[in-house]
Amino acid sequence: MAITTRSFGTTKDGKAVTLYTIKNNNNVTAEVTDFGAILVNLLVPDKKGNIDDIVLGYDNVEKYFENGCFFGATIGPSANRIDNASFEIDGTKYQLAVNDGTNNLHSDAEKGYHKRLWTAVADENANSVTFSIDDEDGSMGFPGNKKVQVTYTLTNDNELKLTYHVSSDKKTLVNMTNHTYFNLAGHKSGNIEKHQLWINAFHYTPVFERLIPTGDLAPVVGTPFDFREMKVIGNDIDADDEQLKYGQGFDHNFVIDGYDGTIRKVAAVYEAESGRTMEVYTDLPGIQFYAGNCITPQPGKDGAYYIKRSGLCLETQTFPNSINEEHFHDVVFGPERDYDTTTIYKFV
Repeated sequence: MAITTRSFGTTKDGKAVTLYTIKNNNNVTAEVTDFGAILVNLLVPDKKGNIDDIVLGYDNVEKYFENGCFFGATIGPSANRIDNASFEIDGTKYQLAVNDGTNNLHSDAEKGYHKRLWTAVADENANSVTFSIDDEDGSMGFPGNKKVQVTYTLTNDNELKLTYHVSSDKKTLVNMTNHTYFNLAGHKSGNIEKHQLWINAFHYTPVFERLIPTGDLAPVVGTPFDFREMKVIGNDIDADDEQLKYGQGFDHNFVIDGYDGTIRKVAAVYEAESGRTMEVYTDLPGIQFYAGNCITPQPGKDGAYYIKRSGLCLETQTFPNSINEEHFHDVVFGPERDYDTTTIYKFV
């Protein structure tokens, strides 16, 4: 196995941007870039051995300068929504960008980690690329000088493994994720409503109209949010349900059953025509299922045209707005507690 590189363009200030190609022995290929630590392409064989790119994205870095849908993006230091775009740590209030109604969404649309140029180190022995940035105290409103690493590893078990590490010299909020949109039929193949989904979750976190969790853990039984058995996504996505109306479809965090901090299988997606199955493993307590309801109609890579629900996201995370909910999991990290987590997307 070898890791190769090629130019992916330049940043707005003229710095070179590189695309890293990682292959395994089973004709699976992942391509990642040092701009935003973004997953640009993911090529996976179908049941007949035909290879398709199964993630949404763009052909060059210039398109990622906007990327309003966060295609393939590494989101940080905080993913998802924070109520009133603010939080407190030890009595000190921190104000973030108000960029989603009255919420903060994904840290900062222009200054977030998905818009930064990272330092990259390829490791051919591990078949991985590690991206690193230093994020200074006060950046985007978050405290602490932070050292951030994201590593993409492609194994011969067809696992795309994402590992995150953050250290900070002050207590700070960290809750990162990857925002890749998957379409197992191929990124050009239209909407994902025929995909089948399983999530190992008896509860989900219902939201207010602003898509901020209410703080409740609600049972999925008898609701459209019951994915405890594999179910066609389109069956319930437009059901007459208040929660679905808030999100224009599924855009909710699911509470992983039996969470204990170890890496376990938490979700799986199956697409019948291609025969592809993707399993999701993580050591995090939540997973946001977003069905791409708000994808802006736009041209994508390789002549594709993306529309509403052209891809789905399974964003592993700690629950949204945990920093403001005492009974949610702790998202404060600092000098005595580093942030370390792993998520795996496996193709079987």
